Amino acid sequence: MNLYLRYFDSEALVHNVDEAIDFLRSIPEIGLDASLEADIRDYAASDVFYPKRYKVRPRVYFILIKTTAETMLDFKQKKALRPAAAVNAQAERREAASGILTRLSEIREGWYEGALDFKRVVLVPATGKHEYRDTHFVVRCKANSGLDCYNRIVDHLRGRVDSRSQFPSAKGKNFRFKYLGMWK
Repeated sequence: MNLYLRYFDSEALVHNVDEAIDFLRSIPEIGLDASLEADIRDYAASDVFYPKRYKVRPRVYFILIKTTAETMLDFKQKKALRPAAAVNAQAERREAASGILTRLSEIREGWYEGALDFKRVVLVPATGKHEYRDTHFVVRCKANSGLDCYNRIVDHLRGRVDSRSQFPSAKGKNFRFKYLGMWK
């Protein structure tokens, strides 16, 4: 893992922490003390890949970025900013999200238990004003899929709660469903 450092027009791509610290020592405005040096070593050793900036004085910083680029030209052309493991983790998250969508739209007739957390508009009698209240609603219904279960719940609630109530997306964390079995 290489490190890119920049302070105004001074920049360097170094191959280890010691070279980075030598570069920072060559800039007199940066007061490199033991705690800053330890923090830079901790950052370089950690699994964190986001850029880190360090304050030199008010509104003046230097930045430190981890990269797998071997040359400054590769870094400037935005090659190898992240290791392949981080890219693979993003791809796995995308696949998990598409798995949720597939599971949601999978046709499977039967009984479903759906749970929905939504913002319900209610009247406060003491003040005569309305407010949003978090409401948890659980129902068992006949449906063709998880998405059909969601639509049936929302259609049922729309006719029974204030029209200003807010319902979450079927894809979000505020809707859960479970297939209970085939109807008879």
